[in-house]
Formats: sequence, structure tokens, C-alpha cells
Amino acid sequence: MIYFDHASTNKVNPEVLNCFIEENEKFGNPNSIHALGVAALNDLDKARASIKKDLNLDSHNVVFTYSSTIALNLAIRGYALRYSQRGKHIISTKVEHPAVLETLKFLEKNGFEVTYLDVDYEGNISIENFKQMLRPNTILVAIMAINNEMGTIYPIKQIADIVHSYPKCSLLVDATQAIGKMKLDYDSIDMFSFSGHKIGGLKGSGALIYRKNISFEPLIYGGGQENGYLSGTVATPNAIALAKALNLTLKNLDKKINYVSSLMSLFRSELNKRNGDFIINSPENASPFIINFSSIKKKAAVIVEALSNEGIYLSSVSACHSKKETFSNVIYITKKDEHLARNTLRVSFDETNSEEEIIYFFKKLDEIMEKIR
Repeated sequence: MIYFDHASTNKVNPEVLNCFIEENEKFGNPNSIHALGVAALNDLDKARASIKKDLNLDSHNVVFTYSSTIALNLAIRGYALRYSQRGKHIISTKVEHPAVLETLKFLEKNGFEVTYLDVDYEGNISIENFKQMLRPNTILVAIMAINNEMGTIYPIKQIADIVHSYPKCSLLVDATQAIGKMKLDYDSIDMFSFSGHKIGGLKGSGALIYRKNISFEPLIYGGGQENGYLSGTVATPNAIALAKALNLTLKNLDKKINYVSSLMSLFRSELNKRNGDFIINSPENASPFIINFSSIKKKAAVIVEALSNEGIYLSSVSACHSKKETFSNVIYITKKDEHLARNTLRVSFDETNSEEEIIYFFKKLDEIMEKIR
């Protein structure tokens, strides 16, 4: 098996799985006052402290969620409703994850105004245009660190410095594709989210990290767990496993980035040899963990299925969309070409991949391109 779909999800790291199993033995509800409950609560507190230490944070809080999507919903909806008296203007981009875009649509139906920044051919925003869009009543800017489809990297530190010159405004960053894949000054960000299953953690685990001076309207009402924002019994083993996964994915980060960059260099070189069949959508300076390209002559869905039959797995349209969706909004917005948007392929690496897998991938890809109509 060759797995080139790490941006979609990942296998659970064995060390993380062992951590989960060990914590599962302490199955008490962290809200219970007996010994098992107290032990679970102590472990939750340790997990929060571990996450903040690994990300060099001391002025932030951690809310455990069940995904980055839930974290983003809490951050956008909860923050906007909590601070609506300050203003009702929000800025984002046209190429955000659906978890952001759909939540913003909800707010637009409820009296908020959202400015969606345009992006260029490579998915980049104009900083000058961004500055012009900010207003005294802008309360939130939501911009991802790395685009999940194209791998475009956004200048988060520069954006943070600009946002912080507006005292009523906060910066939310979707860091799902950035955690463990790039160096980022997390302390400069007011709120950010990430998901466990992208970094060797468990599906059903995620977190929202936010400054201590920020509060939210609850996303889910009930018993008041997670600072009252996300009621329901906390999945303690998942949270502990998330902290472990984060700790592991941040180790030897430079070495991992350099290795994956060498894989990407080889992949781009091989793909450029086939420029009559494919066009690369990702910019040259994109994250080395993601490359998006479009098939010019063949249907991408057919290529993906044929590769899957050979035990090679990659994405067509992002897995964040419905299986019925055959159109990449991100590629259409950036390339203004419907054919390219309907025939995208995304390869995403991690440190477990190899050059041998890339060579074998292109061998099979060439065979498939010869066979399919």
C-alpha cells in the first residue's frame, strides 16, 4: 500500500494508541468527585499543560473538542455572538475550509457582515487589500495557516501584527494543516484549532486554543464542561492521546520538513515531465506536505479509482467535501477554469513516505494514463 492522503487523515501512532489504552483504564468521569473522577480530571489538566508547553504558550487556554470543525464553529460563532456589541464585521478568505465558510454563512443570516478576501492564481491574499478591508467595527479575522487543497502558506505573523493594531479585533487561525508541518508563532495568534487525526492522534479529538482574555457564547448547552463552552462528558482518553500526538509530531520538526521537502522536489520533477497530461495548481513555495494538480485529458475521479485498485491512495476533491461533490471551489477561484476544478488530484505526504513510493506511483500512473479513455 502507498498512502498519499495524509492531509485527509492519518493512521494512529502506536505510542498514541498505547497512551489511549492506558488512559482508558482510568475511565472515571472527570466531573465525578470520587478517586477515578479526580484522576481523570488531573490527567486532563496535565494534557492541557502539555499542549501549552509544546506550543510555547502561557497566555492561552485549551478547550478539548471532537474535531477541528467543532473548534472552528465554537471560535467563530461563539466569539461573534459574545462580542457582537463591539461590531458585526468579519474578514475571511474565499478559500477557507467549509467549517469556516459554512459557519460564516450562518452568521451572515443573523445580522453579521463578512468580507471575503480575493486570492490570486496561487491562492495568496494581498496584504494591502487586507489592510483596506479592516474597519473599526471588525471584530474577527479568520484565515487558515496552510490551505488544505493547494498547500498555500499564509503570512500569519504579519496578519497577526496588523490585526492587533485594532483593539476590538481578534485573529482566528485554522492550523489543522500546519501543526507538525511548519514552524508557527502560536503565541501571536488569538485563537487556533487543530485536529488529532491529522497528526497521528485519534479521530474524534481536537482542540481550540484561545487567549485567556477571550470568552465565547456556548456552542453546546448542558452541564458546563470545557469552561461552559462545549457541554458533555469529556472523552478523557482522546484528549490525553491528543496531547501525546502533538508532542510526538513536533519532535524533530526541522528534520521532518527537510525530508518531506526532498520528497516534494522529486515529485514535482517527475510531474513536470508529464506537463502534457497534468498542470500543477500548488505554488512553488507551498507546504512541502501538499501538492495539488489537475488532469488535462482524463477524468481525475477515474485516475484516483484506478490508482486505488493498485493500492495507491490519494484524493481528488478534498475529503472535507461531500462524496457527491466533484468540483473544487478553491481551484476554480484561483484558476478560473472549470475543467481544472473538476479534475483535481491532491497528493499529501508525511515522513513515512519514500522516494521509492514516488517512483512506483509514477510508473503506475503512466500505465493508467495509457489504459483509460
